[in-house]
Amino acid sequence: MTTSPQSTGLTIMVIDDSSTIRRSAEIFLTQAGYGVVLADDGFDALAKINDHHPALIFCDILMPRLDGYQTCALIKKSARFHATPVLMLSSKDGLFDRARGAMVGASAYLTKPFTKDSLLAAVREHASLGQP
Repeated sequence: MTTSPQSTGLTIMVIDDSSTIRRSAEIFLTQAGYGVVLADDGFDALAKINDHHPALIFCDILMPRLDGYQTCALIKKSARFHATPVLMLSSKDGLFDRARGAMVGASAYLTKPFTKDSLLAAVREHASLGQP
């Protein structure tokens, strides 16, 4: 059962190389009425971002080819998407990881495994930041 995203009008991108994390986030977000775009790595995300214009992006840190820090930095360097909030996802909860995320422009840091409540709270807190 997929809820129609019209209730919020917001599209959220989830970038993670774990199909379990992508699927969990997709279920939680669609049930809350958000549109969801999934990407399995940074290159996939960069290929999809222009077509979908997400209001918020969740980005895993540890991914093959292009890691989350590099992906976030590239998104933030884009004139079109520099204001879009990027929330880093990681199973590591260290100060260094949080600081590095902030240095590349991440708006927040969410530790995996996340709960439905923590994911939706992060969306409520940050989704309006990228909106005109």
